[in-house]
Amino acid sequence: MAFAQESGDAAPESEKTEAVSSDTFALESSGSSASAVLVPLPALSGTRAIAPIPATVSHAADEDASSAITVSGSATLTSDYRFRGVSQTDEGMAVQGGITISHESGFYVGTWGSNLAGWGTFGGTNMELDLIAGFAFPVGEGTLDTGVVWFMYPSGADTTDFAELYARLSGDVGPISLTAGIAYAPNQEALGKVFLTGAAAAAGLPDDLGDKEDNLYLSGDAVYAIGDSPVSLKAHLGYSDGNAGLGPNGTSIAPTGTYFDWSLGVDVAPIEGLTLSASYIDTDISAADGAYLLPNFATLAGGQIADATIVFSVTASF
Repeated sequence: MAFAQESGDAAPESEKTEAVSSDTFALESSGSSASAVLVPLPALSGTRAIAPIPATVSHAADEDASSAITVSGSATLTSDYRFRGVSQTDEGMAVQGGITISHESGFYVGTWGSNLAGWGTFGGTNMELDLIAGFAFPVGEGTLDTGVVWFMYPSGADTTDFAELYARLSGDVGPISLTAGIAYAPNQEALGKVFLTGAAAAAGLPDDLGDKEDNLYLSGDAVYAIGDSPVSLKAHLGYSDGNAGLGPNGTSIAPTGTYFDWSLGVDVAPIEGLTLSASYIDTDISAADGAYLLPNFATLAGGQIADATIVFSVTASF
């Protein structure tokens, strides 16, 4: 199941959580950087009750309205969709995309989607679609970004969708950009400990039908831009604390209850709007730790879906 955001290793987090929640926002006073297309607000319709405004004033008002809204987005082709270190595509390729509409006040809304396979799929279109709303504002020399993500699985099985609150504090220390994040999903049936083993889930024999559980995710990210070059080095560390079992549809966003995930990677932006990425991703979930989740917690070929891997991706953004 899978934020937000990391091209291949998502999500909310440094990459999914890059496709939407890590999009830049139009905060004029914060000094945030942005590379986006400005679009005008829709024209109002209806009959005028007052005399027409002079054209010169009207054009100025249109420009002010246009500059208040920023639209940004991205499309990614990745060799594996990893959400908090766990593959959501059976270690296969994924096509992902997101778009964000933000206001100069700091409020924004967006959506992000990816195809799925294996762990975390619930039938239907085998797709994850995240709806995101938040507010980003300056705090000291940094930016605090808070909001909520609604994880959707269109046409999937019952009791799949859930909400997660998030907050991220980011800032720069010299050439290094640092981000500390927390994501909390309150008690919900989609996160419940319904099955204690993968065998019970496969047999359709729930241990605690209707159970509701919560989930906590803590993360830290660092990005180092190498001088004036198009190369950036990045690192990520995450900690999950949640349901040490399986939800109503045989998955969990914290498969073994508590675990760490981490990644080291490099981004290369040869031209504006295009990023080539490579990331080494791993978790501390061993084969023994995940054994009780089988057969769900494995690829179709029987391999681990939370083991070390290198994910390659290419992202076009505007």
